[in-house]
Amino acid sequence: MTTTALRPGNRVRLGVWVLHMALPLLALWLLLAQPDLDVRWQHQPSHFWLVAGVAAVNVVLALRILAAARLRDDARLLLVGYAFVLAAGFLGLHALATPGVLLSSPNGGFEIATPVGLALASALFAAASIDYSAQASQAIVSRSRLMTWLSTLLLLGWAVVSLAQLPPLAEPLSERAVGEMRWVAIASIILYLVGTVGFFLTHRRRPAVMLIALITASVLLAEAMATIMWARSWQLSWWLWHILMAAAFGFVAYSAYSQYEREGGSAGIFDGIVSGSTAEEIREQYGGALETLTDALQKSLRAGLNEQEIGLVVDGLSSRFVLTESQTEILRRAARSLAAERDQTRRLGALALIGTELSVEKGRDAMLGEMISILGPRFQPDVVRIGMRTEDVVVYPVGLSSAEWPENAFEHTEDLRDGSAPVGVVEFARPGGEFRPRDVAMFETLAAEMSIALENARLYSQLDDLFRTYLSPDVAESLRADPTRAELGGSLVELTALFADLRGFTSFSESTDPATVMETLNRLFGRAVPVILRHGGTVVQFVGDAVLAVFDAPVPRADHAYRAALAANEMQQAIADEMDSGDGPRFRIGINTGVALIGNIGSAEMRSFNVVGDAINVASRLETSAEVGQVVISEDTNRLLGDRVSVTPLGPIELKGKAEPIVAYRLDGITAVSPS
Repeated sequence: MTTTALRPGNRVRLGVWVLHMALPLLALWLLLAQPDLDVRWQHQPSHFWLVAGVAAVNVVLALRILAAARLRDDARLLLVGYAFVLAAGFLGLHALATPGVLLSSPNGGFEIATPVGLALASALFAAASIDYSAQASQAIVSRSRLMTWLSTLLLLGWAVVSLAQLPPLAEPLSERAVGEMRWVAIASIILYLVGTVGFFLTHRRRPAVMLIALITASVLLAEAMATIMWARSWQLSWWLWHILMAAAFGFVAYSAYSQYEREGGSAGIFDGIVSGSTAEEIREQYGGALETLTDALQKSLRAGLNEQEIGLVVDGLSSRFVLTESQTEILRRAARSLAAERDQTRRLGALALIGTELSVEKGRDAMLGEMISILGPRFQPDVVRIGMRTEDVVVYPVGLSSAEWPENAFEHTEDLRDGSAPVGVVEFARPGGEFRPRDVAMFETLAAEMSIALENARLYSQLDDLFRTYLSPDVAESLRADPTRAELGGSLVELTALFADLRGFTSFSESTDPATVMETLNRLFGRAVPVILRHGGTVVQFVGDAVLAVFDAPVPRADHAYRAALAANEMQQAIADEMDSGDGPRFRIGINTGVALIGNIGSAEMRSFNVVGDAINVASRLETSAEVGQVVISEDTNRLLGDRVSVTPLGPIELKGKAEPIVAYRLDGITAVSPS
């Protein structure tokens, strides 16, 4: 499901929420800016009971979340649950270390227990905001026992060191330690914000009350972290972070209670938080429950079961699929109507699939087969078949009927059209009954959707054919497979570049009429280009009477240098065979291997697939040093070719634009030919 822009009402609610979230920070700023307002109130018993109560509420909440996580095998719920465990645990340790309760004076454990818990929770919140796959969730959940032991040992260890006043928590923090903790606080605030953004994006895709609660809690905990590090101890600004943490945990607990009241039970309270893979699994479970319920009810009704017995069927399904009480009640009330309407729902589903799931790029025949595979099982016991018109005759291709065509059945036929022209028919047969008006209306809509799909397939084929003539096949295929490859930019690739130029074509053009020049150029390229493509090359561009091709991009090929040599050798032979006169244009070819930048160059309005770099320039310069009918290769290319070719060393040659001579070779022939 894709995200959509916020509606006006949602924007207003978001603005109100942001304003409320900003109020604590404004209060902190005001108290720090106006010390007279930041009054001191040091009452240890009140502090102990407030903090201990908030921690206790949070422990209960954390245990409920962890139970839901194990029920659903969901990593996101598990990480959120442990985040609440650590935050609650360290908050409780902060309460126990309250001066005057168990200890006579404050120590380091009292001062930093809460920020340590919030810091650990922030990392878990950020990790929980990731949308895990089913496999990743299972891997994380399988380590829940280890996470439990680590959390328990950490909290127990801290309790012993803090309450026994052992180093390094025996004394209050130094100014230096406080400064270092502020850096930890900043990092934690960033992690909370990362988690907030992740949960918000999930909420945009799958709105849920518990996600809003989690987002709010994440922001409040980030603000609590900031308040802890900059507030004055036992003053109003210091009490503010206690209130923020109580609000964070309390808001989640209240939202969970509201969900409990609305659902009528505890199952599924936290389903709104789960990762996408788990949410999809839950939807499939509910869909399975509906499907199983419908089948069971149809059997029950045929068997003459009464309402009470049907209720027992629903209750059994509720227990099997972990449904809430309200969901069970809905199923119970809808049982009879579901049984009666299932066939119609299936057919509507087929209609939706025809409009959204057909693969137009596979062609018309494959699409017709997909149509039958969609319609057949969803229209049972009716039978569907598709016929295509050949002039005035309707032909029913093999495989385009969902079952054997029944005799003496009630039939209905709708035309399939491509534009205004009838191209086929879709026929429906119902043994032992007539079609109702709503059936006919559905058939008409279905035929219209199928006609649109057929027309789209034809248009796609036309566009695809046209598209492919302007791009090298490998480029076209890569864009079809991954449209993001059309974005501007590129990547560095080691490749072999082939640059070929028709020597003598300029003088030929001057003495020949333009139509003949164009016809000759297309004829020569018509012989050369198929050779390049057959050996896996990509034609990058035509420049007048020259062509640039690369091997190893965009499709990687380990033997790119060898493919380029084969293509160059065959190109020379193909052009020699094509030209009737020995005085006609001939290719000079340069080949070089090196690193080049390959990708899309241009602007948002117009772009082209291109390749740039010194490797390309060297291939072009080598071409100018070749004689007519020759192929000149660089040292790097020759090294990759090895003994598969025969060459004549040309020694170091001076190339325009190159400071140092380039060692070059003339390609004389291919000595070892292997399949391309």
